[in-house]
Amino acid sequence: QVQLVESGGGLVQAGGSLRVSCAASGSIYGVAAMGWYRQPPGKQRELVATITSGGTTNYADSVKGRFTISRDNAKNTVYLQMSSLKPEDTAVYYCSADLRTSAWSLVTYPYWGQGTQVTVSS
Repeated sequence: QVQLVESGGGLVQAGGSLRVSCAASGSIYGVAAMGWYRQPPGKQRELVATITSGGTTNYADSVKGRFTISRDNAKNTVYLQMSSLKPEDTAVYYCSADLRTSAWSLVTYPYWGQGTQVTVSS
């Protein structure tokens, strides 16, 4: 069974740093784009950052210069290093990945992790 498992969330003070990780496991034949999204309390889910298989990154304006997305293709893992955290960064953070799950097809399908809570106190 294919799944994405996140880890590393928690409580941190404003101005602090935190790193979250997300590993894809199961019958995976390839990983295309990976990314992080977040859902603040009472709000809709929003894009945080994405990274292609070749390493091209894209960030939401609200996190540019503070967050860094990276990936380890050998481990099918994506990371989000968060620095200079603000209370408004408080949210459930979800990872996503476009996964190839068949040896006979190049089609990829989007998968989501279960989410990890990040809380930034003021």
